[in-house]
Amino acid sequence: MLKINAKKIAEIVCSASNVVDVDIENISTDSRNIIKGDMFVALKGEKFDGHDFVADVINKGAAVVLVDHLIKEAPAVRQIVVSNTLEAFGKIGAYVRSFYKGTVIALTGSSGKTTTKEELKFLLSKFAPVYATPSNYNNFIGVAKTLCDMDMNAKYAIVEMGMSAQGELIKKSDWVKPDMAIVTNVYQMHREFFPSFEAIAEAKAEIFTGLKKGGTAFINEDTNFADLLEKRALENGAEIVKFGKKNHPNVHFETANIGEHYLYNAWCTLSVIQELGLDVEKAASYIKDFGALDGRGKLWKLKFSKGSYTLIDDSYSGQPEAMQLALQALANMKTPGRKIAVLGKMAELGVVTKEKHINIGQVAAHSGLNVVIGVCPEMKDMLAQIPASVEKYYFEDKNGLDDFLLNKCLQNNDTVLIKGARYSSKLYQVTDSLIKQGRS
Repeated sequence: MLKINAKKIAEIVCSASNVVDVDIENISTDSRNIIKGDMFVALKGEKFDGHDFVADVINKGAAVVLVDHLIKEAPAVRQIVVSNTLEAFGKIGAYVRSFYKGTVIALTGSSGKTTTKEELKFLLSKFAPVYATPSNYNNFIGVAKTLCDMDMNAKYAIVEMGMSAQGELIKKSDWVKPDMAIVTNVYQMHREFFPSFEAIAEAKAEIFTGLKKGGTAFINEDTNFADLLEKRALENGAEIVKFGKKNHPNVHFETANIGEHYLYNAWCTLSVIQELGLDVEKAASYIKDFGALDGRGKLWKLKFSKGSYTLIDDSYSGQPEAMQLALQALANMKTPGRKIAVLGKMAELGVVTKEKHINIGQVAAHSGLNVVIGVCPEMKDMLAQIPASVEKYYFEDKNGLDDFLLNKCLQNNDTVLIKGARYSSKLYQVTDSLIKQGRS
């Protein structure tokens, strides 16, 4: 992190607090990880309030704390008081970003954000030092922390930004002020929080509001509301670069995984490489070395009592279009044994919940599957679409599913896809169990 004096931080966040004169080189929101000299940001969540730990972190050696009210148990000179600690955290991140001289690339989308970000990081690193959002820390806290921790020596910085509400990306994009902004796709993610599908596209397009003058917008021309995205990007003065089936760098590459979504990831990243004036053919030659991430389509060869099987761990997200793509990829795989799909509920779909679960059932019914397992009540609608010629099972929740697969369902050389909404179906716990039990 850029070294900033505590008094300067108070000025940045518009606080009138008379704070100690000390330089800050690290900011943390986790009271458990505080070390001497850190600044602690007290954030409030549904189940916690960082203000409860202010006295503790100061005892641990925190130099200053950012709070929304003065904590009596802590020295006033070590507290920077603001009206909203999260917004203040973002302002500090924006200040740090203003000193960065490299190219900032912002990225959002309904699906594939983290994988595309990691692939872009992987390819750009073949040319110069790259800094990127760690893991999938793309909420307000994650974006602020990403900016505060920016590596000033990196030539490229990639900032992933998620959204689940109108106006969210306006604020994040204003903090990030990207030179380039990417929208990977627009699907009905978080549909229950929006009045219409188009409103989701409008919210995605907000990423262009913070673009630097003359910045570049990368748009998936095949996605829903691509024209709307382009219109909003142009309104914000962006140069437009499109990528898709008919519009991408004309260069040969191979992907490590089968599936159309992996092609879009590659077309997107290569379009950025080309726009940066880098060697596209060199970048393309490395795509085959970039494999799927944990929980996002990673393949595992696992052992069990009857032999071995292949697990496709796609348990991080249960978004409808992504689930359809995963099923299509499984259908196109050449496998020595049966094909099994374990599908958990798809969350936050609001009024289209039933429709989308039925649609997935119809896709699964035509995917050449031998066994389909539905998890959670919403998946009953999905299972109702599966023909009698296909084995099908229903689980109320993930409990006992790993035992069922290992001891009653799986056969030697089977391939099993596991996919569902991470926090609603919790199928990631099943994949974790299978991996733990099946690794040699």
